[in-house]
Amino acid sequence: MKNKTALSLFSLAIGAFGIGFTEFVIMGLLPEIASSMNVTIPEAGYYISSYALGVVIGAPLLTIFGRTLPPRKMLIYLMAIFAVFNGVSALAPNSISLILLRFCSGLPHGAFFGVGAVVAGKISAPGKEASSFAAMMSGLTISNIIGVPFGTYLGQATSWRFSFALVGLIGLLAILCIYIWVPKIKHEAPKDLSHDFKIFKNPRLWYIIAVMSIGFGAFFAWFSYITPILLKVTNVSQGHIPYVLAFAGVGMTFGNWLGGKLGDTLSPIKAGIFLLVSMIIILTLDASLAQYKIPTYILTFLTGANAMALVAPLQLLLINNAKESPFLGASLGQAAFNVGNSIGALLGGLPIAAGYILSSSWWVGVVLAFLGLLIILKLKSFRINDIQEEVLEVVN
Repeated sequence: MKNKTALSLFSLAIGAFGIGFTEFVIMGLLPEIASSMNVTIPEAGYYISSYALGVVIGAPLLTIFGRTLPPRKMLIYLMAIFAVFNGVSALAPNSISLILLRFCSGLPHGAFFGVGAVVAGKISAPGKEASSFAAMMSGLTISNIIGVPFGTYLGQATSWRFSFALVGLIGLLAILCIYIWVPKIKHEAPKDLSHDFKIFKNPRLWYIIAVMSIGFGAFFAWFSYITPILLKVTNVSQGHIPYVLAFAGVGMTFGNWLGGKLGDTLSPIKAGIFLLVSMIIILTLDASLAQYKIPTYILTFLTGANAMALVAPLQLLLINNAKESPFLGASLGQAAFNVGNSIGALLGGLPIAAGYILSSSWWVGVVLAFLGLLIILKLKSFRINDIQEEVLEVVN
């Protein structure tokens, strides 16, 4: 049984690997793609934002449209969409077409993680749901150790187009593995669509989505412009960029494991507060020490670790507050994270476009992390008030 569960999670992790590859490799190749498409670095940031917008729109829509499908079949269809549009992105003739293809590539992202998160929870041992979700997400973090650095090297040595073609092939591999190893999970007859929408009446849901969107946007304000900052502020040679990105990937992998453990042992809200406070501190150091190589290398690891540690606790918190429709709720989490992707990339590029130094985008990250902290503190007080009311009702 354990081997079957491990193979199922491995299959989901391959899909996550491909998603992590395409989401983050563009940040390592931003100067090359900008040059190829004859746009500026801030304008190239639209390729990041358009993908994130695709995730935000596709996560709820594809989850709703596929609600009648068995989970395994849904995962296969989503990964097929992913493979096709990423492969075609390699052929984009101009900037507008690349923006549109990046948007379409992002459509299945959130729904895949949403359905995958619920599947991972159903096949996991009781009390290990967060760890199983982290196991699936390990594909995304490992892609930042292996896939993104290799894709960056491949794109710099040949063309960025080969990197996107490779993503398409990874998508096809994920389809095969899911078909072979992910079990057929009992699929309850779908209720009326209005039943699914009941989750939106839960005010806690909106607080959690806001934390994911704004607080996690801090990470993307940091990561979206990391390559030009390393090149022009830290003065890292271009040949060393893949190694620095791999270091970030190692940090993300460690943080993903840590987040799974925190989600299984601590209150998700407490874990979120602690990790957002540490994110504020780390990003402040990032922005302050960007010109120094050794501190920047160390902080690259810590920033990646801190950000990914947030994912599992927040995702678990969201699923716990979306009981009426866990698939839709889980997909909304990925949509929210990618709202953060879009917000971080967009707002992080504004001071650069205004003429400030490149590392000014990292100060934007500090502000976003602080706003995320304020929201989760409000969520905590809101939950305490609810508990007090429940106690009073019992007493009365």
